[in-house]
Amino acid sequence: GIVLTCVLALGVLFGSESFYVRGIAVGGLRYMTTDEIARLTDVYQMHVFWVNAAEVRAALLASPTIADAQVYVSLNEPLVQIIIQERAPAIIWEQGDAASWLDLQGRAMTLREDRPDLMRVVVEPFVEGDVREGVPSAVVAGALQLQTLLPDIDSLRYHPDRGLGYNDPRGWVGWFGTGANMPEKLLIYNAIVSDTQQRGITLVEINVINPDAPKYIKFER
Repeated sequence: GIVLTCVLALGVLFGSESFYVRGIAVGGLRYMTTDEIARLTDVYQMHVFWVNAAEVRAALLASPTIADAQVYVSLNEPLVQIIIQERAPAIIWEQGDAASWLDLQGRAMTLREDRPDLMRVVVEPFVEGDVREGVPSAVVAGALQLQTLLPDIDSLRYHPDRGLGYNDPRGWVGWFGTGANMPEKLLIYNAIVSDTQQRGITLVEINVINPDAPKYIKFER
């Protein structure tokens, strides 16, 4: 009788459609969709007994967009519940014909919507490489500081040797390097601008990558 009861119980558990994952409940999403999460978890049509919460979480964390995830498995509907914490985009990175979001650590993510509030960094055309390998966090930190210091600028340039720069509307290029000391560099930059304009010098480029050794290139007639 005990054996028969066990067999019947197993038959109900494995024979009933109620214990197979037909959908998942997902919370915390802002940019991603439930369908994307479902593809990452790959638990659809799986019996709930074979759903390993730790393995599902590991699969989710493989996505560069996901910072953290909690996975709950139960015998009640919904059988699988997931709470997602997405990474926040910090800047837009344009390289070649593609644009990506970067978070504060320089990790690349899919650009999912237009965000005019984010600083756009355009990589010089000759630069090669895969942004999916990441960008130094010092680049992101510098871009965010320049965005605050230069609120009228919505786009920066990026050169692998010169770091961050922009086309000054007064007719020259300014290069600032990377890192979190942009306020100091901008003070030096503005001092050079003031001095050269007083002397009637036409600028081509100002370089304050090294604030201890700033330099400029003037237009030669």
